[in-house]
Amino acid sequence: MSEAATIIADEVVETGTSLWVDAWRRLKRNRLALFGVCMLVLILLFSVVGPWFVPYSYADQDTALGATPPSAAHWLGTDPLGRDLLVRTMHGGRVSLLVGVCATAVSLLIGVLYGATAGFTGGRIDNAMMRVVDVLYALPFTIFVIILMVFFGRNFILLFVAIGAVEWLTMARIVRSQVMSLREKEFIEATTVMGIPRYQVLLRHLIPNALGPIIVYATLTVPQVMLLEAFLSFLGLGVQPPMSSWGILIKEGVETMEEFPWLLLFPSIALSLTLFSLNFLGDGLRDALDPRVSKD
Repeated sequence: MSEAATIIADEVVETGTSLWVDAWRRLKRNRLALFGVCMLVLILLFSVVGPWFVPYSYADQDTALGATPPSAAHWLGTDPLGRDLLVRTMHGGRVSLLVGVCATAVSLLIGVLYGATAGFTGGRIDNAMMRVVDVLYALPFTIFVIILMVFFGRNFILLFVAIGAVEWLTMARIVRSQVMSLREKEFIEATTVMGIPRYQVLLRHLIPNALGPIIVYATLTVPQVMLLEAFLSFLGLGVQPPMSSWGILIKEGVETMEEFPWLLLFPSIALSLTLFSLNFLGDGLRDALDPRVSKD
């Protein structure tokens, strides 16, 4: 082959890329997903960094001031106790996001290990483990969480565990199906021939290869958890005063919405933007990590 032909052949050859590189390229072309990422970054900055630049604390009260509409001194107004709504919304964002992320981490830990073990083991053990999941699915999640909160007390850390303990069932099913499809692959059979322990095969080969669906479902679990926390706070079973979350702020706003509508409006906007952004990001990740999507 001539030198010119070799150069042309080299130029025609397509450089291979990994699944994650292709996924990032597809995600960057999804405008809604990028909008979700940008909004989440702004919300994180608003909630985490914002309180440092406000000259009030979330617990500071001025009963003589009372509830006032937005003004130059209080950009989002104050509540009936004279507390600045802006800093309480910022602090409430910290709590709501922390609950969402931590409870999702708990549900991932339980669901991934449980589902991977069931799918990899198979047989009677798999059937028994999944029947347990079916029984738990029949229980009303919200009532189960309320029972846990009432029985063990209204502890902030327990809130993570209680919510995460009822949100892992779908993740277990997703991981189980992924592991069952992967365990018949050639590279898994090769690990068996090489004598690699089963727990290493599970942790080092099967679970890492199922990360795509796990990441997607995690982004969709966070808004579910935040909504559940908001509902519990609305019932008075979530975060306790003087701490605030978006659920507590919305509960307080609903009680006085006819007289002071701004107390409901601004926390609702913050929660809605966060939920929409997480859902946009989750949908974008689902499309980007889909292996059936052909390369451009």
